[in-house]
Amino acid sequence: MNRRIVIAGGNGFLGRILAADFLRQKDEVIILTRMPRSRDNGVKEVAWDGRMPGDWTRFLDGARAVINLAGRSVDCRYHDRNRQLILNSRVESTRALGEAIKRCAKPPAVWLNASTATIYKHSLDRPMGEDGEIGATREAKDEFSVTVAQAWERTLYEDDTPKTRKITLRMAMVLGAGGGVFPVLRRLVRCGLGGKMAEGNQFVSWIHEADLCRSIQWLVTRDDFYGAVNLAAPNPIPNREMMRVLRKICGWPFGLPATAWMLEAGAVLLRTETELIIKSRRVVPGRLLKSGFAFTFPTMEAALLDILRHFKPELHS
Repeated sequence: MNRRIVIAGGNGFLGRILAADFLRQKDEVIILTRMPRSRDNGVKEVAWDGRMPGDWTRFLDGARAVINLAGRSVDCRYHDRNRQLILNSRVESTRALGEAIKRCAKPPAVWLNASTATIYKHSLDRPMGEDGEIGATREAKDEFSVTVAQAWERTLYEDDTPKTRKITLRMAMVLGAGGGVFPVLRRLVRCGLGGKMAEGNQFVSWIHEADLCRSIQWLVTRDDFYGAVNLAAPNPIPNREMMRVLRKICGWPFGLPATAWMLEAGAVLLRTETELIIKSRRVVPGRLLKSGFAFTFPTMEAALLDILRHFKPELHS
């Protein structure tokens, strides 16, 4: 069996941890990137523009799996230009992969396309499985993000690729020692800013990097999965509780809260959006649990303690 895994947009935090995990499983890993470079760890980087099929298409032929992580970061201000870049980078890369797969003599067995848990409605009172309500909520300021998520997922299913299973990865916040949001949260706590954010009752959905890798391996190897799958730990947590756990594991006795107006001011200064903090994402992994998948880190405290053990502050200073 061909052991090739193709990861589009795989040079970020998620791409790095997935590539390392597939290498441990003795898979061949190909990264599609706009700026390829030589590596000495067994990963091959191949040029693509994220828009049109090209020479990179040949690496999809016969591949075990294709994973699309391509998309401009949402950690920015949502002015018109950034909105267009965010939308286009997701839709165009997905469309290019679909066109490339149609050209393959032996199409990939499975195509996992990134999406986001943000697609579900802002929810304080009920968890959202894969059958949860989709849509925007004014108080969450999430209309643009939900619109992007819906367009992203819709594009995945536009092309008819009958020999390739398609899975939409509705990912929650990924916690890991090597990047992502954990170093930022730890820095806030150690600066004394680790109190609740806004009301503090908004839920945070999350997943440990090890469980993210294990769940993706699960989806690749099981041929009964297709459609939307929530990649989130089974215990979403209110923001105030998350910050309390962070203070505890970092050994920090106090944390100043941030009111809504402080978050708005800070978002402008940091060139980001408050939606990333104030939206309540109460997402649960219904399909994974039903299939028998067992999380190694089902609670945030256990996840953060493990991450802290592997965290190297000097790499994030």
